[in-house]
Amino acid sequence: MITTQRLPRAAPARVLAFGAWLKNSACLLDGDAVHWSPLHGDLDTPEACRALAASAQALLGRAEGGLDAVAHDLHPDFESTRQARAVADRLGVPALAVQHHHAHIGVLQAEQGSVAPAVGLALDGVGLGPDGSAWGGELLQVAGAQWTRLAHLTPLRLPGGDLAAREPWRMAAAALHALGRDAEIVPRLAPAVGERLASGVALLLRRGLHCPATTSAGRWFDAIAGLLALSVRQQQEAEAAMRLERAAAGWLETQAAPRVASCGMDLRPLARDCLELADRGATAEAAALFHVGLADGLAQAAGEAARRAGIGSVLLGGGCFHNRLLTRRLAARLEAAGLAVRQVHGRGPGDAGLALGQAWIAAQRLAGGHGDLVTTEVSACA
Repeated sequence: MITTQRLPRAAPARVLAFGAWLKNSACLLDGDAVHWSPLHGDLDTPEACRALAASAQALLGRAEGGLDAVAHDLHPDFESTRQARAVADRLGVPALAVQHHHAHIGVLQAEQGSVAPAVGLALDGVGLGPDGSAWGGELLQVAGAQWTRLAHLTPLRLPGGDLAAREPWRMAAAALHALGRDAEIVPRLAPAVGERLASGVALLLRRGLHCPATTSAGRWFDAIAGLLALSVRQQQEAEAAMRLERAAAGWLETQAAPRVASCGMDLRPLARDCLELADRGATAEAAALFHVGLADGLAQAAGEAARRAGIGSVLLGGGCFHNRLLTRRLAARLEAAGLAVRQVHGRGPGDAGLALGQAWIAAQRLAGGHGDLVTTEVSACA
């Protein structure tokens, strides 16, 4: 069933957007109306791919005046990208790629009907960056279709590639590597996964083999959950992050928030402090410290960026903002600094609503007569 959402401002072009690979849904942006497909789920099954194709056809039936463009993710190998390009070719309209995290912030711009400059924090599991690497912990400045990557979370390696996203113990090893503590990987992790696996991952990290880098906030949650022995392997998406949040919430129910020295978007000092608490058996306190430290560091980085640019609002998008502890603490810190905080409504902060951001940005790009402007980042954690 197609549902309709109304925006406070009409878009300047009619765009069909094909959404994300995970939690996929598509939408047609037509004036101030957003016509939504049902949720199709992850595009890793033939059924979900067929459902997306059928939804796209149904949405096209709503575009009585024809389309101006089709929008899709930057990743060239997604089924949503392939379908979008095929439809664009058939109709003779442009197929416009929109970077994943820019689209997350674009959802907020659309829901506000805004093209004004804003600072955005996009935190999730993964999205392809224009540099070909895996992003997911991004501080952006946006205005209409233009955007700048200002900073990002400290990169972590993904030992074993995509497998690392399903096995938090691998991300724990990556965090130890980022801290320069490779010698601790085997003694800390072998009891949980065996010496052979732990030694193999340690070797991959030392040699930089099959270990692509990511700035993903989601992988940092996995890493800390792994270091605190809260999760070894995940049966469901975000399972490790939810366990970490539950442990932190339990501690914070009876204790004051831990004191932490904010290090902006460099999470290495915070990870060291969490590990020190874990070694003293204070697992729940360490989980709380990570949430507090991450929120405060993000607030510091976003607040400084907003002040430099003379911007009064910060937009929060991406699946990590399903985490209530992180979101509440971050919003409170930003508001205390005099900044307006905007959060996603509609289909929520994750990938289920990403198509709206794709469509809004593509429409602004067409109206502005220029491409998607990406400028050099001015601050990043190495």
